[in-house]
Amino acid sequence: MNRSATARPFGLRDKVGYLFGDFGNDFTFIFSTMMLMKFYTDVMGVSAGVVGLVMTIARIVDAFTDVTMGRICDRSRTTDHGKFKPWLLRMCGPVAIASFLIYQSGLAGLPMGAKIAYLFVTYILWGSVFYTAINIPYGSMASAISEDPDDRQSLSTFRTMGGTLAGVIIGVGLPLIAYQKVDGVETLIGSRVTLAAGVFSVLAVACYLLCYNLVTERVRVEAPDRKQESVLQMLKSAVHNRALISIIAASIVMLLAQLTMQGMSGYVYPDYYNNAAAQSASTLTMMVGMMLAAGAVKPLAKRFGKCEISVAASVFAVVVNVILFFVRPQNVWVYVGFQFLCWLGLGMFSMVCWALITDVIDYSELKTGRREDGTVYALYSFARKLGQAASAGLTGLLLELIGYSAATRTDPVVQEGLFNISVLVPALGFALLAAILWFWYPLHKKQVEENVQALKEKHAAEA
Repeated sequence: MNRSATARPFGLRDKVGYLFGDFGNDFTFIFSTMMLMKFYTDVMGVSAGVVGLVMTIARIVDAFTDVTMGRICDRSRTTDHGKFKPWLLRMCGPVAIASFLIYQSGLAGLPMGAKIAYLFVTYILWGSVFYTAINIPYGSMASAISEDPDDRQSLSTFRTMGGTLAGVIIGVGLPLIAYQKVDGVETLIGSRVTLAAGVFSVLAVACYLLCYNLVTERVRVEAPDRKQESVLQMLKSAVHNRALISIIAASIVMLLAQLTMQGMSGYVYPDYYNNAAAQSASTLTMMVGMMLAAGAVKPLAKRFGKCEISVAASVFAVVVNVILFFVRPQNVWVYVGFQFLCWLGLGMFSMVCWALITDVIDYSELKTGRREDGTVYALYSFARKLGQAASAGLTGLLLELIGYSAATRTDPVVQEGLFNISVLVPALGFALLAAILWFWYPLHKKQVEENVQALKEKHAAEA
C-alpha cells in the first residue's frame, strides 16, 4: 500500500461525491425495501410467504456473490482512476435496468408460476449480480480515499446522508404517487409503481456518475502477488477475527430492525391507519432524525467512541419501541412521532457503521499483516445480505401467519398483527445490536486509537 503524491488533498468534493454513491445505491435498494413485498402481494397477487422466501433465497445467493466480488476487487490492478472507481462506470447501467425490470405491473395477468419465476430471475440479476458488482467496490473505496480516521468518519456520515436523501425522495414521493383511494381504502396502483421504478433507475445512474467524477482514490492498494486464500479458508479466518465476526452479527440484527421498520411502513400506514400520506410525513421525520444524528455523531464519537454511542442509541430505540407497543396510539401522528425517535436512535449507528468497518480493516491488517479491503468489506456486505434475507424472510413469514393478503388487509385482526410486527421485531433487533456491540465487539474507543497509532508507525516504516 502506498499513497499517491500527486492527488489533491481530501476535502468536501470527496465527501459530496461519496454521498452521491450511496444516493445512487439507495434509489434501487430503498425502493426495493419499501415496495417490492407490497407490490408483489397487492398488485401481482403473490402470497407474502412466497415473496419472502424468494427474497431470502436471493439474498443468501447475494451474500456469496459479495464475497466473490470482494476477492475480484482485491485481485484487480490499480488504474489511473483508482482500483475501485472503474466499477461504478461499468455497472451503473446494468443495475438500473435490472431494478426497473422487477416492477412490471403489465405482467400481473401471467400464471402464478411465471410471476414467481420472473420475480426470482430479475431479483437475482439486480441484487446478486449487478448491485453486488457496484456496491462492493463502492464500499471498499472508502479506505482508498483516505487513511485518516476522521476523514473516514466524514465519509461514513456523508454516505449515510446520501442514503437518507434517497430514502426521503422515495419515502415522501412514492406513497403520494403510488396510492389512490378506492372505495375509501388506500390502494396501490401498479402502473404508477412501474413508472416510479423507471424514474428512480435513471436518477441512480446520474448519482453513480457524479460519484465517479468527484471522488479521488489516494491510497493506492496494489493487487497481492501471492495466491489468495480459498473462500473456505477466508471464512475460517473470519471466524477467528473477533472484530469482524462480531460486526457481522451486529449488522445482521441492525438490518433486521431497520428493514422491518422500512418494509412495514408500507403496510402500517395504508392498511392499519388507512393513511398513505402519513407515510410520506414519517419519511420527513426520519430525515430530520438522521440529520440530527449526523450533526451530533462526530463530536460524540470523538469523545465517547463510535461503539459506545451506538450502544446507547440502540438501547434508546428499544425503550421507544416497547413504549409504542403498550401505548398503541390510534392517532397516526402519534405513531409518526414515535417512529421519529426510533430513527434518531438508529441514525447514530447508521452514521458510524461504515467507519466501524474501516476500523475492522485496520484491526485485520494488524492481526494478519495483510490489507484486504475488498475481502473484508465483502464479508461485511455478506453479513448485511444475511440481515436482509432474515428481515425479508421473517416479514414474509409473519405476514403469512397473520393471514395478510390484498383481500384481508382491512380485517381488524390482520391490522393488529401488522402493528405488532412493526414494533416488536425492531425492538428485538435493537436489543441484540446493543448487546453484541457492548459485550462482543472489541474495538471500543481506546483500542481503536491504539490501532491507528500502530498502523501509522507500520506504514511509516514501510514508506
